[in-house]
Amino acid sequence: MKLTVIGLGLIGGSMAIDLKKCKFATEIIGVDNQPEHADEAQKLGIVDRLADFETGVKAADLVLLALPVDQIIALLPRVLDLISPSTTVADVGSTKRQVVASIANHSLRGNFVATHPMAGTENSGPSAAIPKLFAGKLTIVCDHEQSRPQHLALVEKMYQSLGMSTAYMSSDEQDHTTAFVSHLPHAAAFALANAVLAKEERSIIFDLASGGFQSTVRLAKSSPEMWTPIFRQNRDYVVEAVTAYIHHLKEFKEALKNDNGEQLFQLILEANKIRTVLSGENTSMTKNEETIVKLYTKK
Repeated sequence: MKLTVIGLGLIGGSMAIDLKKCKFATEIIGVDNQPEHADEAQKLGIVDRLADFETGVKAADLVLLALPVDQIIALLPRVLDLISPSTTVADVGSTKRQVVASIANHSLRGNFVATHPMAGTENSGPSAAIPKLFAGKLTIVCDHEQSRPQHLALVEKMYQSLGMSTAYMSSDEQDHTTAFVSHLPHAAAFALANAVLAKEERSIIFDLASGGFQSTVRLAKSSPEMWTPIFRQNRDYVVEAVTAYIHHLKEFKEALKNDNGEQLFQLILEANKIRTVLSGENTSMTKNEETIVKLYTKK
């Protein structure tokens, strides 16, 4: 089976590395509109050969679109125009509603499978591609009932080969959920970075920055070419998420402004419940913790 990967950056490149290693495809063809990226991907052995857009699409049994979401919308109808009736097409974009809407009435809509593998780093370009980026992670398949069974099965097999589990959502559910768990964290990191960069004594701040700051602001290094269209395409749900975040920031601000230790403690204690969600950890309080809570909640 021939796999054509359009977009040879972090996601497309990392997928190509592992799909090549596990022999999911007999040949991996690379397509990228940036010649330097294409050449770098070939030198790194990420792809077997390079091709122009039309040649790469027509040669493939499976076409994978690993591009910024605005480019996916622009190219997806053209891809479906070029493929044979037996070719499968999938994308890996972080937003889905506008992507699926762009080919809703296409005669080969059933050949397309809308996916979002929930993995990545803040780095970009072919050199950022790494093995096993997706192992143990989750991919979201959207509107699977609109994809023909044979194409859906092939894409599911691809993600199984990458060591991923699969969840099924509508495009709207996917966009709403990722606005909170993916897009909001990026927006918060960009805002935090800008807040620190705006300080006159920022060099001192950076000298003192420890692991906590660095891990929190890490996402602020993410590509503006990728994230600007994500925010724009999902702006209604991202606005909802940012509004909720601002509400909780204001609660912290008021507690600090009023020197309200009880409220601060309760806000942090409430946030600690995230442990259960993320790891299933037992968050029942020890006797010592119960005593502390009583001290801070005494009327």
